[in-house]
Amino acid sequence: MLTDRIEAPWIEAFETVLRLCRAEAGLPVCLLAESQSRAVNIDLAELAALRLGCRPFRLVLPTPPQTAPVPVRSTGASRALQAHPAALAALKASPLILDLTLEGLLHAPELGGILRAGSRVLMVSNEHPEALARLVPRPEDEAPVRAAVKLARGTKRMTVVSAAGTDLTIALEDAVTAGVWGWTDRPGTVAHWPGGVVVSFPRAGSVQGTLVLDAGDANLTFKRYLERSVHLELRDDHIVSISGDGTDAELMRRYLAAWGDRAAYAVSHVGWGLNPRARYEALAMYDRRDTNGTELRAFAGNFLFSTGANEFAGRFTEGHFDIPVRNCTIALDGRPVVVEGRLVP
Repeated sequence: MLTDRIEAPWIEAFETVLRLCRAEAGLPVCLLAESQSRAVNIDLAELAALRLGCRPFRLVLPTPPQTAPVPVRSTGASRALQAHPAALAALKASPLILDLTLEGLLHAPELGGILRAGSRVLMVSNEHPEALARLVPRPEDEAPVRAAVKLARGTKRMTVVSAAGTDLTIALEDAVTAGVWGWTDRPGTVAHWPGGVVVSFPRAGSVQGTLVLDAGDANLTFKRYLERSVHLELRDDHIVSISGDGTDAELMRRYLAAWGDRAAYAVSHVGWGLNPRARYEALAMYDRRDTNGTELRAFAGNFLFSTGANEFAGRFTEGHFDIPVRNCTIALDGRPVVVEGRLVP
């Protein structure tokens, strides 16, 4: 287990990312956190901002009580703000926000208003700083993600196949597509660190077929590699059957059923990882409290399949899976962008 001690290279990592976000002397920087946030990351963010001459301040809210019927992890939808008027006023007055909440603001209901006020938000994933320092974004990371976003936005149909048996068809017409390279430098934008991923939120009725999660794929909600394969059948965006023997299939069946909500079975977003420095095997190297699994979402060539809320299809739920699937071939209108888990140059 790693020690939560301030280390000089970790401060430098935060400073590098702040520079990419155009933090400069005199800039007010809001460090948004909650009572259960990783304290060392808050300290590192503050020290890095002070090194740059910024004017950081901490906005720390109590972590809200659990209300869901099952443990909630890695949703990207923090409940800490709960429309708090004073907190929202401070956030909307801040040109740069470092989001250090447990789940992050990426899908939080308050994010839209914060961005419309002109704030830019960098979601610092709830990772141990050792992982964040390994995955400091680089300027050259931006162009491949922008190119992938352009391709996806011009696509009518995505197909995903694999030797394990995956055969998915996804209509991308009118889908909302976004890419993240690890920093944000423009008002009204949001990004997350680690970055290196492109995702599309399909409209309702867009996803059909079979997705096979093979042994070795990862379920990031459970923070575990699968030991046996799990077969998912999807009709009109929704998982209609989960077949497979062993713990992995049983965990998925029980967790989804516990919500009592059909939207928990629906597709949230689809995409692929583009980060050449993100490591598939990283989940094996950290204690569960030390990782949020964002690195596996971004490792190059994975097909990122997610279930749960998709506001663009009119579906809302706290239930959420992020599952990076290996060894798939992903094609956009017949043009391969990933072949058997490897990015097409």
